[in-house]
Amino acid sequence: MPFIYNSTLRVTDWASLQAQLAQSIMPIAVLALYQSATLMRFIRTAVLEELNQDYVRTAYAKGLSQWAIIQRHVLRNALIPVVTLIALDIPAIFTGALVTEQVFRVPGIGALLVESIYRNDTPVVMAIATIYAVLIVFFNLMADLTYGWLDPRVRY
Repeated sequence: MPFIYNSTLRVTDWASLQAQLAQSIMPIAVLALYQSATLMRFIRTAVLEELNQDYVRTAYAKGLSQWAIIQRHVLRNALIPVVTLIALDIPAIFTGALVTEQVFRVPGIGALLVESIYRNDTPVVMAIATIYAVLIVFFNLMADLTYGWLDPRVRY
C-alpha cells in the first residue's frame, strides 16, 4: 500500500480503481480506527452502567429474553450519551483529517487550510473555519433531534 497519496491518479478502468482504493486504505484506517476505538470504549462503559439498573432486573424478572432486554431497554438508554460523543466526533474527523492529510499528502480541505495559513490567505482560512463551525452546529442539532427519538421523555 502506498503511503503517499497520488492525486494525479484518474479512475478509468478496474486497475486504476484498485490503485485508488489501495492508496485510500491507510488514511481512512487512521481516521476510522482512532475514532472507533474511543467510541467502542465509551459504548461498553455506558452499557455496563445500564446493566446494573433496577429496570433491567425488573425486565429479567418479567421473563424477557436477554436480547430483548438489551435491545429495547439497555441500548436505548446507553445510546443517549453515545449520541453526544458521535455528534462531537464527526466534526473532529474533518478537523483531524488536517493532520492525516499532511502525513499522507492527501490534497483536501485540511491541506488547503494549512497552505492558506502559510500564504496569509485570510478569506480561505475564514471560509474553512466557517465550514468547520457549520459542521459542529449541524451535528449537534442532529444529536439533539436524536435524543427525542431515543428518550421519549425529551420533548421539543
